[in-house]
Amino acid sequence: MSSIELIMLLQRGDQAAKRQLFDSYYGKLAAIAQRYAKDQAQAEEMLNIGLSSCMYKLERHRHIQDLNLDAYMKTEFITDCIAFIKSIRSEYYVSSTVNASRETSAKNYNLFETHDLVDFHHIDNAVLIKSLQQIVPSQRLIFNLHVVDGFSLPEASAMLESSEETVKSNLEKARFNLQKNIEASVKNIKV
Repeated sequence: MSSIELIMLLQRGDQAAKRQLFDSYYGKLAAIAQRYAKDQAQAEEMLNIGLSSCMYKLERHRHIQDLNLDAYMKTEFITDCIAFIKSIRSEYYVSSTVNASRETSAKNYNLFETHDLVDFHHIDNAVLIKSLQQIVPSQRLIFNLHVVDGFSLPEASAMLESSEETVKSNLEKARFNLQKNIEASVKNIKV
């Protein structure tokens, strides 16, 4: 069944089409939710809300002829994840004021350079996701948007309704804190 046929059936309220959309996108969207959430429970709640919101939007979408369903689902779901996290006002705004701590050592926290302690090309996915989930929400959002999902900084700042300077600052803090979290996780595994 083509994307256009699937959307047309969704617009008619066809339950089999809803099930097919759910089965097709559950795994992909669950992986995105896990990256954006702080833990498994929040990821499941985000997935349920985001997936039902995407289905609702598709049922009401008017221009289905030029719609790329994969890109639409990913973009709309990410937008819903951002809205979900920002709706938890106290968590998002209080933690967005946290600054990256500065260590006295001369470590370089640039993720794109080689590092003696950690080989970033061979990190286990579970370690990476756990390390990403430990970052504060404002930093986790921009890291996912820019580095993982490939949105430009102006696009990310528009999605987050923030200035570009704030987005750049949070991206640097996210990279710094992610590397610290990965190093701590790898060190604990080796011990």
